[in-house]
Amino acid sequence: MKREGELVIDADGHILEPPDLWEKYLEPKYRERAIRIRTAEDGWEFLEVDGRPAKYLARGMLGRISCMGLKMQETNRLREQWIANGRKGPLPFVAVTPDETYIKGAGRGTTDPKERLERMDQEGLDRVVLYPTLGLTWEIETRDVELSQAYCRAYNRWIVEFCAGSGGRLVPIAHLSMGDPKAAARELERAVKAGCKGAFIAPQSITGKTHGHPDNDPVWAAAQDLDVPIGLHPTFEPSEWIFNRFDRIKGPEGLWFSYMVSNHTEIQAFTSLFAYGMFDKFPRVQVVILESGAGWIGWWLDRADAVFTGTLIGGGVPLAHKPSYYFKRQCLISGDPDETVISLIADYVGADRFLWGSDFPHADHTANYMQELWELTEKMSPAARRAILGDNAARAYKLG
Repeated sequence: MKREGELVIDADGHILEPPDLWEKYLEPKYRERAIRIRTAEDGWEFLEVDGRPAKYLARGMLGRISCMGLKMQETNRLREQWIANGRKGPLPFVAVTPDETYIKGAGRGTTDPKERLERMDQEGLDRVVLYPTLGLTWEIETRDVELSQAYCRAYNRWIVEFCAGSGGRLVPIAHLSMGDPKAAARELERAVKAGCKGAFIAPQSITGKTHGHPDNDPVWAAAQDLDVPIGLHPTFEPSEWIFNRFDRIKGPEGLWFSYMVSNHTEIQAFTSLFAYGMFDKFPRVQVVILESGAGWIGWWLDRADAVFTGTLIGGGVPLAHKPSYYFKRQCLISGDPDETVISLIADYVGADRFLWGSDFPHADHTANYMQELWELTEKMSPAARRAILGDNAARAYKLG
């Protein structure tokens, strides 16, 4: 599978934060408002954010948030049971009983750095770029800008410590919140000095301002000065954002629908960077698009270029060059190993623009990602294969 001399880097892996992370790492003035996992009177776990139960994390989801690899027989059994019960009862995605808890459901390598390294050795992975799990859920639960910055600082301090003894194989990425761009820029500088190799931001913002808006320039300026990439990574979204045109679809089919369409917000965040001319203002910034698929980028670049060069609509975009010029100069995109279309468009778009990510251990991706990765890259030229397997990630994150 892995050939001699190949570097293999998972550009989108995840860990499970310890439930007491924010109680330990928040500054004292915020600790009463820490993110916590509580147990309700009925025995079910729930996430608490700023003293209130999270609104958008369904009951039982904490117990299976990291259940990658759950056997399809179990999922199918639950689906059949759900239909037999008249579409009532637990969804296949969520825990069936309160005994399925966040910690009990943690897979091997999700909470312990030593176990993660052992797992990586078995899989043939040289490095993994790490993102949070609980950290992807809380930004939609609060509009407190100051508290959001404190939550990010706490996580960033912890993830550097988590990765510290790995010899550089576990790569820490900082979490930034765009509610206060100047504070986020300061935190980026602090986190990078502490050891983070880049940062990620959610595809939405507390203020409602798009990511390319000039008010967010301090973050892009800091990233350029520090020479670190900024990732756009999906996070949880309120159901009313997803179902803003149609009545809500309930049940497993609604969960599937939500998952399939929710990442469009990341495409919107990405597109706003062009709409405001961010890449001309900050020509050395590197932007990484994560976990929204990669196959769409071929269509997007063709359409964006065509509208920019040949229509009145494109005449109003403040760019000196076609959108594809900036993408090929300053952007990378992460695809899933099961995206067979990547092997067809990599040479067209540029193989040096693609990464791959496992999303381990999250439940919305399959567990045979290494097998799929080898099958995907087997179809590529040797240069494209090396680029996507790890060389591109090593270059973007300065990993050697």
